[in-house]
Amino acid sequence: MVRPWEADPDTSFKHRLGKTPQELGNTTGTPDCPDIWELTNGDIAVIGRDLTQSLGRNLPDGVSIGSDERLVVIPRNMLIAAKPDIPNV
Repeated sequence: MVRPWEADPDTSFKHRLGKTPQELGNTTGTPDCPDIWELTNGDIAVIGRDLTQSLGRNLPDGVSIGSDERLVVIPRNMLIAAKPDIPNV
């Protein structure tokens, strides 16, 4: 079955949405920093903690995780800081 959307492995990073993890106090400057980025094709990349195994066991009805997908968690303050950079349409 053909999916209506596929992630483009040939796209690249355009700009960060919101503030850096350092500005938000979500990291000590190590490589394990949560982040949100708009890609050149308009899609969004999220870097966060992979909680697929733990949270994936108790998904709400109608929610599923594909074999090539991961459930990623980012800090709440990061999404709030990105809100001004996210278009309304």
